[in-house]
Amino acid sequence: MKKTFILIAACVMINRIISAQPLTERYSHLGEMFVPQLSSSPFPHPDRAQGRLYNNQTFSAREHYTDSSVAIFIPKGFKPTANIDIVVYFHGWYNNLDSACAQFKLIEQFAESKKNALFVFPEGPKDSPDSFGGRVEETGGLKNLVNDVLMFLKKKKRIRSTNMGKIILAGHSGAYRVISYALMRGGVTKNISDVILFDALYGQTEKFAYWIDNYKGRFVNIYTDSGGTKNESESLMADLKGWGKTFCAKEEKDLSLNDLKNNRLIFIHTELTHNDVLAVRRQFRDYLISSKLQNIH
Repeated sequence: MKKTFILIAACVMINRIISAQPLTERYSHLGEMFVPQLSSSPFPHPDRAQGRLYNNQTFSAREHYTDSSVAIFIPKGFKPTANIDIVVYFHGWYNNLDSACAQFKLIEQFAESKKNALFVFPEGPKDSPDSFGGRVEETGGLKNLVNDVLMFLKKKKRIRSTNMGKIILAGHSGAYRVISYALMRGGVTKNISDVILFDALYGQTEKFAYWIDNYKGRFVNIYTDSGGTKNESESLMADLKGWGKTFCAKEEKDLSLNDLKNNRLIFIHTELTHNDVLAVRRQFRDYLISSKLQNIH
C-alpha cells in the first residue's frame, strides 16, 4: 500500500511539473505546438455569458467560459498535402487543455500514431461540469473552427493548402454532446471519417445513429461498467442488431489492431475505470493507428 501511494504521488507530481510548462514548449521534442485565440472556438458564448449553476455551485463566465484557446499540434515529419487531415479532440468535465494533455498523454499518443495529420484541441467549458460545446454546436461551427485553424497555419507558412481532408472527431466523457452536434450541423459531415468516444455515450444517441445509418465513417465506442455509458452503449447495439447492421463487440482484453482496422462499427467493453480508457493501454494511439489517415513516411 505504501509503495502504491508513493507511486501515485510521484505520478501526480510529474503531471504537475509537466503542466507547469507552457503547451507551446512542452512538446517541442515531438513537433510544433501553437495555441492561438480563435473567434470560432467554443467560448465565449452568449448561453454562458452568466456562467452556469450546477449542484448549487456557480461556475462563473470569467473563470470557465472566456478562454478561446485552440491547441494546434503539428507532429515531426508532417508533410503538407493538397487536402489536410485533422484529428479534433474535445475534453470532458472538470478538465482543460493543459490538464487533459498531461493526464491522458494526448500529444504523445498522437505523435506515436505516426499519422500525417494535425491535432486540433479547442478549449471547452474550462474546469467545469458542463458538456456544452458553445459555438462548435452551432450550424457550421466545426467548419468555421477548422477553416480558422487552416488559415492560421497558412499564414504561419506551415501549410500551403487550406483544403480539408479527412476529419476524426474524438472525445472523452462529456465531449459526447459537442461531437454529436458537430456531426449533425457542423458543416463538414462528409469529411468525417471516424468518431471515437472514450466512455462518452451518455446521450444524443439518435444523432450518432443517424450518422451511422447515413454515412460510411468508422464508429469506435469504448465503455465501462461504472462510467454511466454502459446502458446507452448496449441500447445502441441492440438497435443496430434490430436494424440488421453488423458491428464488432469485444472485451478490450480480446481486441486486436485487426479488429479496429477491419470493422466499421466497434463497441469495446473494458474493465478499466472512466479515466483509464484513453491512455492506460495507449488506446488513443491505437485507434488512430488503425484509422485510414495517411502515415508519416
